[in-house]
Amino acid sequence: MHELGVVFHIMDSLEKVAAENEVEGISKVILELGEVSTVIESYLQSCWKWAAKKRELFAEAELIVEMLPAVTYCEACEKTYPTVEHGKICPYCHSPDTWLMQGNEFNIKEIEVY
Repeated sequence: MHELGVVFHIMDSLEKVAAENEVEGISKVILELGEVSTVIESYLQSCWKWAAKKRELFAEAELIVEMLPAVTYCEACEKTYPTVEHGKICPYCHSPDTWLMQGNEFNIKEIEVY
């Protein structure tokens, strides 16, 4: 379960930002999570709840995850399609000349502080 390491990385980064800006607490963290990012949201939420209890800055922090759909682009026919449903082969022209446009992200989008 690498989600715990991911949570620690997020919290470490936010603690630095909070210290630089004299933030007393974080009430909400919004993450963008790509559909094929290899991070499992339910595990991430569980790890967040556990870790937030251990760090004062996050004692009241809610984690909101916005899922970004995976979208693949086909160079042969120049169309996009849902990656999870169709994989690497284009459903329109059956070309393997495709690449992932979106869906692998893992970004801190927004934080709410007090």
